Amino acid sequence: MKRLEDYNPTTIFLYFLAVTVVPTVFVDPALAALSLSGAAAYYILRGQGRLRDFYVYGGLLLAMALINPLFRHNGVTVLFVMGNNPITLEATIYGFVASSMILSVILWFSTFSRIMTSEKLLYLFGRVSPKLALILSMALRYIPLFSTQAKRVGDAQKVLGLYKEDNIIDDIRGGARVFGVMVSWALENGIITADSMAARGYGIGRRSSFAIYKFTRADAALLLMILTLFGAAAGVSVLLGVSFTFYPAIKPPPSLPAAAVYSAYALLSFLPAALEVWECVKWKYLLSKI
Repeated sequence: MKRLEDYNPTTIFLYFLAVTVVPTVFVDPALAALSLSGAAAYYILRGQGRLRDFYVYGGLLLAMALINPLFRHNGVTVLFVMGNNPITLEATIYGFVASSMILSVILWFSTFSRIMTSEKLLYLFGRVSPKLALILSMALRYIPLFSTQAKRVGDAQKVLGLYKEDNIIDDIRGGARVFGVMVSWALENGIITADSMAARGYGIGRRSSFAIYKFTRADAALLLMILTLFGAAAGVSVLLGVSFTFYPAIKPPPSLPAAAVYSAYALLSFLPAALEVWECVKWKYLLSKI
């Protein structure tokens, strides 16, 4: 067994597609909680998260969850009335479920952007659509470059003394200056990149490709497991009508089919974290034998 990031890009891409589709299509408190827990566990085990990040994510979760009951007043269970608008239990629960689902997708794709490098995206989409592969790889490449360049511009402005006044107005003006510089920088670099690729003959005739990735038996076994778990979760939900009802009153799905769906999706969502833990334990065991 290997870490998820060590598998073939096709297997990795299909995993992230499967694990994000289920809670997005089937809005359910248990599926949203499992997706968020699995994404957070993998995020932490890969060493991506800092304590400050989780404060931000927690605040984002709470803010998104409270928006729904403030603007939607469906439901029969009124908790209290605010400004002649009823705040219902159903709308509050739906807000937390929807915000948990959105946050889990953010965490999954944050990890996806770290694992799926430009080389893997080119391998995945290069033969199908070279232009799409190029756009995706360049977009992922510019995310860290944009952040690094923005920090450089901000530091340069501080050295020039443009942040002398410690107030919010000065911060807004400084942020606007940095943003304006970054827009010009991004457009200029885009034009330079396009001219450079045109000079090298990109898009003229058929291009050959080279890939170091091979689809092995381990990839086939993991892909079969992913498709089986995804098929069990999505198939049972569709065929047996496993759906959580929020309005007008809370109504959970039948217990037995729901347990099958939740079990299959729990295994799917915690699969990367389990692979990460297994590799760590195996590595420490091998070190102890030296």
